[in-house]
Parts: sequence; C-alpha cells; structure tokens
Amino acid sequence: MTWLVTGGAGYIGSHVVRAFGEAGIFAVVLDDLSSGHREYVPDDVPFVEATLLDRAAVVAALREHEVTGVVHLAGFKYAGVSVKRPLHTYTQNVTATVDLLEAMVEVGVRNLVFSSSAATYGTPRVDLVTESTPTAPESPYGESKLIGEWLIADAGRAHDLRHTSLRYFNVVGSGTTQLADTSPHNLFPLVVQALTEGRTPRINGDDYNTPDGTNVRDYVHVVDLATSHVAAAQALEAGTSLERVYNLGSGDGLSVRQIMDAFAVATGRDFTPEIGPRRAGDPDRIVADGTLAARDISWAMRHSVQEMVTSAWEARPQA
Repeated sequence: MTWLVTGGAGYIGSHVVRAFGEAGIFAVVLDDLSSGHREYVPDDVPFVEATLLDRAAVVAALREHEVTGVVHLAGFKYAGVSVKRPLHTYTQNVTATVDLLEAMVEVGVRNLVFSSSAATYGTPRVDLVTESTPTAPESPYGESKLIGEWLIADAGRAHDLRHTSLRYFNVVGSGTTQLADTSPHNLFPLVVQALTEGRTPRINGDDYNTPDGTNVRDYVHVVDLATSHVAAAQALEAGTSLERVYNLGSGDGLSVRQIMDAFAVATGRDFTPEIGPRRAGDPDRIVADGTLAARDISWAMRHSVQEMVTSAWEARPQA
C-alpha cells in the first residue's frame, strides 16, 4: 500500500504526507515546487520533482514506487488571481488532472482522493452548505475544481476507478512549527505577517448581518483535514463505497473578529483591528456541514479556534 501525494511539498500536502506516515502508510511526493517547499517533505519520503503535465514522469513515478492510490492536491489555488489568469488555471487544474488520470489508467492505479474546494459552490444562498447544495462557481479556480470532479467521476465509470472528492473552505493552523501556510492571499498568513511587522491587521467590513458584524466563514485545522484525506484513502483501498463528494465543514463557522481576538491572545498583543470597507460581493456567512464526512471518513473538528491560531503563530516564518 503506497500512496502518491501530488502537491505533497505544499502546506496542506505536507500535512497529508505526515498523516500517512502516522498511519503507517508509505507515501511518495510529486511536486514541481512552484508553490511548495522541498524542506516540507520528510527526509525518509521519496520525492519526485515534476509537473503533472509531464505524463511520462508521472507514469514513471507510479511504476517505480508501485503506487496503489493517489491523493491529488497539486494545482493553482488562488481564486482571485485565477480571474486574471484563467488559461494558466485551467492548464494547471484541468489539463494536469487529465494527464494524471491517463497515467493512472495506463499503470493500473485504481484509487483516487481528490482535493477539491468549496469554491465549487460559489456564493450559496443557504446558511449551511451541504453536498446537495447547487454548485455555481464564480471564478476559473472554482470552475476548474468542479470540472476536475466531473473528469474523475467520468474516468471512474469508464475505467473502474474508486474515488471521492473533498470540498472545504479555509484551511488554517499547523501540526508542527516546521510547516507554515505561506500563501499571500489567506487570512491567517496575512494577520501573522502584519503582527510580525508591527502593523495592525485589518477587517474588511464590520456591518455584516452576523452577531459581531464581521463575516462568518468555515475555518478548519489542517491536521483535521489531513486525517480525513488519509481515512478516505484507507476506505478506498479497502474497497469501501464512499460518496462521490464530501464537505469537510465545521457546521457553525467563526467570525473574522473571533479570529482577531484569538490572535491577540496567542501573541500577547492587545490590538484593535483596523476596519476597512467591506469587499464587494462578500456574503455575511458561508459555512459547510460535515455530517457525511464525519460518518464515513473520520471527519471531526478536533481543534479549537485558539489552537488553530496559536499553532499558526508558532509556525510563522522566522526572519
């Protein structure tokens, strides 16, 4: 039992690799290091530096390491930037997924866990997103993830692939001080950077229809997320029938002000966030239900907001 983790040198992928190791499952990483970090891959984990667009390299990796399943995390993940770079986004997220599926079919690898996104829902008109909530992506990124799900489902029917896709919103925190989220677009790294540089973090709008006026989102700890990726892999390997799609959601969400308050506690810095204008089209609340995932793939919110924030702060890049 050997699993290839595409994008395994990235923030989420590196936590998935460690979760495989903790479960006693051998993992191999394939990453082109366009946004990942070579040092995030443990020394005892084989590393293949390659892009999924190089199908020959993917086929060789699958064969050399006798891979039995793939967790597919690699991709271009910046929704806002994808609007300006749609062709790049589709190449990295759609064409690359086609190449991966072709390589898997050629070698005979039959198990696939796809890291999808709650961006497939767009801006839902419900307070609690379930797997039956209509998909309506609003960016090339969200569209590319939905297309990826379709491709995988079609390939599953045609080539007897066992698969599932995991959708989630904001991934935060860290399982170790060696693995930080370095995205230039995510809330937690932006707050960490501001506080590290002596600046005051900003909240975009405090007049939303929520208890404290700031918008509410799903924030899930990266270790909890990684645990369910591995549980899904184990279920597929065992031949267990899984749903085509699962939400990894908190069920209740957290407000931006709650996040800021937790950062003040974690850092010991008593700050009052600046209030900027709300962003156009930013909804009051988007939260996903994780009931199905809790039933089938060990999904649970095992970390509090304070643990999420404290672990992110402790893993911050050092000057």
